[in-house]
Amino acid sequence: MSVSHKVGTMKSKQAPNVNSHQKAAVAKGVKAIGKKKDEEEGLDTAEGEEWMQGKTLVKPPDQLDLTEAELNEEITRVLKASNPNAPQNVVRYSFKEGCYKPIVFVDQMAIHFELEGNLVHKESDEGRRLMAKQAEVDDGGGVERPDNVAIKAAKREQKLTNQFNFNERASQTLNNTPRDISCQTEPPPRANFSATANQWEIYDFYVEELQRREKSKEKHEGQFLNKEEDKSKKKMIQAETQNDDISQLAKAVKIIERMVNQNIFDDVAQDFMYFEDASDEFRGEKGTLLPLWTFQYDKAKSLSVTALCWNHKYNDLFAVGLGSHEFTQQGGGMLLFYTLKNPSYPEFIFNTASGVMCLDIHEHLSYLVAVGLYDGCVAVYNLKKKTDQPIYNSRASSGKHTSAVMQVKWQKDDLDSNHNFISVSADGRLVSWTLVKHELVFTEIIKLPVIDTIPDDLKDVIPTVGTSLDFHKQKDYSFLVGTEHGKIHKGSKYYSSKFLEKYDAHFMNVTRVKWNPFHPDVFISCGWDWMVKIWDQTMKSPVFTFELKTSVTDVAWAPYSSTVFAAVTTDGKVHVFDLNINKYEALCQQKVVSKKTKLFNIEFNPVHPIIIVGDDRGHVTSLKLSPNLRKKPKFNRLNQKF
Repeated sequence: MSVSHKVGTMKSKQAPNVNSHQKAAVAKGVKAIGKKKDEEEGLDTAEGEEWMQGKTLVKPPDQLDLTEAELNEEITRVLKASNPNAPQNVVRYSFKEGCYKPIVFVDQMAIHFELEGNLVHKESDEGRRLMAKQAEVDDGGGVERPDNVAIKAAKREQKLTNQFNFNERASQTLNNTPRDISCQTEPPPRANFSATANQWEIYDFYVEELQRREKSKEKHEGQFLNKEEDKSKKKMIQAETQNDDISQLAKAVKIIERMVNQNIFDDVAQDFMYFEDASDEFRGEKGTLLPLWTFQYDKAKSLSVTALCWNHKYNDLFAVGLGSHEFTQQGGGMLLFYTLKNPSYPEFIFNTASGVMCLDIHEHLSYLVAVGLYDGCVAVYNLKKKTDQPIYNSRASSGKHTSAVMQVKWQKDDLDSNHNFISVSADGRLVSWTLVKHELVFTEIIKLPVIDTIPDDLKDVIPTVGTSLDFHKQKDYSFLVGTEHGKIHKGSKYYSSKFLEKYDAHFMNVTRVKWNPFHPDVFISCGWDWMVKIWDQTMKSPVFTFELKTSVTDVAWAPYSSTVFAAVTTDGKVHVFDLNINKYEALCQQKVVSKKTKLFNIEFNPVHPIIIVGDDRGHVTSLKLSPNLRKKPKFNRLNQKF
């Protein structure tokens, strides 16, 4: 081999000079033999190039020996678009059918290489900016050549349109002289008053007041022989106590308080009255919500807003029910009344023994408020009475509900001119309550039917929970009831044997159902299954379905349009829809509260373009609708309807 020849050569250089001729002859013989062997094996050797002499072809021991026919045979392989590594047993949960179902279509695309490019089209805005920037760099960087200087100088020289007759002219207008206008009125009469007050003077004043009251009581308790003198004496004592009572200042103090709040929240009041979002012209059909006042009460921080209702007579006054939807967090509740004129403190405060779950203000007698509580009681409060106790309250002997009252609705007076309202509870009963003298008289209207999946021996034990109730705007005897199992029942007050219709509305709890105030056949519903559905009472399936990607807690129709409605979700967002403009998506989706805050209720103001929303922290936020969200539909003279 050539390797041995090389080694022999190297050794020959180190050998003595005596044997050099003999070893050179041996090396030539070995080299000739190696060259002849390479030629027999078909290897090319370049004599004189030692780096080529050590290469040989090595055949793997496991290589197949194929014949010429086998080498010339054509093998066809078919490539398919399906991915052999794609999973074939993927299942997903179907909310529609309530079970896990296999996925038929699986993504077969496999990405082996992906590289995001940074090429920019030269005719785009960004391309023009980059080219201009590059041109500036080219102009300012480096030493300019003489030919470039000449070209740039030629570009800078611009020929005038008329080189022989060109003048620059300027003019200035005369400014009007400023004028001052002033007027003077007679000053009002003034009087100087000064006094000092310290703790001792305040203490002495209270002591004198207590002594005066004790004397008046002694005079009042005295016995007089003459009854007429006794009556006149009582009148004088009452007149003195009334004149000196500090309660006479309540009205003046309330007016001053409203004035102070108006000065503090002057910017919000100006936005409420005059602000119109001009950017709606550039948004197309989209709109926004402008936050206004936030109503909160320090003693209600641990409670959630469970009900909202506007006063039908005083458009700036609304009621707030405070309680809790959680079974483990039950305690006392509150009924508060706020006004837009004083957002810092409630106008009326009523404490309840149990959490407030629902409320309704009488349409004509705006001082009567019906309230449903978590313990199953219903109560009626009178705002004219100077007491925090209800004037009517249900008891166990008077047909009290056995579970939480979910909705109450005032009705028209009966034939005896008695006020009455209807309630639906989690015990599955619809009860009518009539205000007779000093007690509530109940009449059970109908009981919600039990679902078929419950065994027969437990149907009397497990009731169907009613969650929402609403009466028809024109036909006051027709009503809708939403249930915990996702069903909606339509019934009548005059037909109490069974319900007239049943709608398979939702897969989970129905949180709200409401009739449209304009169209007699349309109603809307929402539930925990993320859906908002619009129904026609003559059809079994919904007309419109909207998925809001989280649980929907409340929905409300707008009072100014039959196609506008708004919904709130547990992620703190308000969704406003207008079917007259867009039937597929909301015109506004805006988060109006902080993170981890859930919205539970929403109500439109009957006159002003604002809405109020209540959250789980006891706060009520007022929002103003932008012009795109409060467009009224055009009147169609051909059909004589909106």
